[in-house]
Amino acid sequence: MSLYGVMRTGVSGMSAQSNKLSTVSDNIANVNTTGYKRASTEFSSLILKSGSGNYDSGAVETTVRYAISDAGHTQFTTSTTDLAVQGNGFFVVSNANNTQQFLTRAGSFVPDSQGNLVNAAGFYLLGKPGLVTNFSQNNLTGLQVVNISQVSQVPVASTLATVTGNLDPSAAIIPPAALPPGPTSYSSKSSIVAYDNIGNAKKLDVYMAKTGSVAGTDTWQIQVYDSAAGAPLAGGLGTFTFDTTAAGKGALTGATTSLTVTVPGGSPFTIDMSAMTQVASSFDYKATVNGSVPAAIEKIDVDSQGVLTAVLKNGTQTPLYTIMLADVPSPDNLTPEAGNVYSISMNSGNAQAGNAAAGGRGTVQSGALEDSNVDLADELTGMIEAQRGFTANSKSFQTGADLLDVVVNLKR
Repeated sequence: MSLYGVMRTGVSGMSAQSNKLSTVSDNIANVNTTGYKRASTEFSSLILKSGSGNYDSGAVETTVRYAISDAGHTQFTTSTTDLAVQGNGFFVVSNANNTQQFLTRAGSFVPDSQGNLVNAAGFYLLGKPGLVTNFSQNNLTGLQVVNISQVSQVPVASTLATVTGNLDPSAAIIPPAALPPGPTSYSSKSSIVAYDNIGNAKKLDVYMAKTGSVAGTDTWQIQVYDSAAGAPLAGGLGTFTFDTTAAGKGALTGATTSLTVTVPGGSPFTIDMSAMTQVASSFDYKATVNGSVPAAIEKIDVDSQGVLTAVLKNGTQTPLYTIMLADVPSPDNLTPEAGNVYSISMNSGNAQAGNAAAGGRGTVQSGALEDSNVDLADELTGMIEAQRGFTANSKSFQTGADLLDVVVNLKR
């Protein structure tokens, strides 16, 4: 046995206990850090070969482990852009210019001055524009910074009206000589408000005239007018046939089920009337029209699949981005980086990014944050253990030094 070996072993023990105390200190400091994952120090012995009558003291080695796969408690908030992952997976974030991508569970995102969602550490949330389904890739590239201001004050031109309603079968038949139906020759009339390319509301009048009734079918002629000009629109005239048999029950039949016109100053506009009927009931005509006037964003909603939707002040809902989650085969072997983010390592395996709630990935919880998974009581206990271990190792070092003094003094 070497006295120098005893001292080196004591130094090794003090260094190991210092590492443990360092991880404990980090954990305590980050007990309230959103999405923080606790670090722990694992000890392993380093044994030196010794003879049967002589023992050479070795040392102790330490390895730092991160409990990245252990979820913290969920804390609910009042902000819809506060996000938490329920289950496996991480948010994909980047630096300001999106040149480096990282993984994180810290979802305290707020819009910056440009409308980009950024968390408390300055990392930007990434996703895919629009509503994206069945997405999967084995890397983190190609995702874009999520921005929630891009639809503000942007009009949406109307392209589709879906009509439900009923035509009154008792309406008088308009003689063919009085056709086409217009302001003076119609059985029923309704109006549709659509939006042009810059968000102006355009009123379209729909005139309906019953033109015939034979065994098994009734026919109607429907025409669309520009209300402001009082003139018919091109493509807005059609003949519609309704089945009056027991099997048909007044449903629309035949090849014509819709009309397509161009909204004045706007886009091609299809009026889908395939759901209309002609049964023994009063006239009814309801149209659901897409498009909107210019409007600012009133609020942001995020569903469990990570679809971020802007709700405008006029009630329009527009999917802006689909927030993707990423996972790796061995999360606990990710490399921690500054800012509570993680980078891919050789031991973690490659990242697989894709839709939430798919491919084993968890769901997104809006209005919630994941707390640190640090247990303060455990850390305080670990601190005492590290203190006692350090003190004991210092005693063995001191004892070796005292014995070495005895050996040196033998010569005196």
